[in-house]
Amino acid sequence: MLHLKLPTDPRWVGIAEMQIEDILTDHAYCEQKAASSCISLIVRFNDLDELVDTLTPIVAEEWGHFERVMDQIRKREMKFGMARKDEYVTQLNGFVRKGGNRMSQLTEHLLLNALIEARSCERFKLLSQNIQDDELKKFYYELMISEAGHYVTFIEMARKYQDPEIVNKRWQEWLDFEADVLKKMDIRGDRMH
Repeated sequence: MLHLKLPTDPRWVGIAEMQIEDILTDHAYCEQKAASSCISLIVRFNDLDELVDTLTPIVAEEWGHFERVMDQIRKREMKFGMARKDEYVTQLNGFVRKGGNRMSQLTEHLLLNALIEARSCERFKLLSQNIQDDELKKFYYELMISEAGHYVTFIEMARKYQDPEIVNKRWQEWLDFEADVLKKMDIRGDRMH
């Protein structure tokens, strides 16, 4: 369903489980950034009523996820650490095409968000299936379903505001680029991406 071209290295889960405090902290920041990204799109494209109406509940849901991750951190008496540079998202941001008309720019940002949600969904699935902590298994299963919905929503919105053939072609380029990014990145157990 996600159409990712390169699956996460299976060793990531074991490394992540050994660094669960770091993963939870990084995850909290990812949820905050997801909410902020949707807010930015709402502000930038405030004249597109359907987009605003579609993204507004996603903002609330992503912020709710942030709160839920914080609950997991507090429950385990862990520290909410400092934000870390997200090399994965930085590289994806560099792939966003500059220029073009407004709808082309919207498409780029919707596809960027879709890709991040797809990778998060895949990672949440791995965590839900493989970590030992039963509460976190259930937690990540629930978030996996939510992220899958967001991924689909972003793709559908891109196809609404741009020719679907253009979107589908560009989506394949995004998927190829993201696979190349992952191939070159070290496996980091302290990062969600």
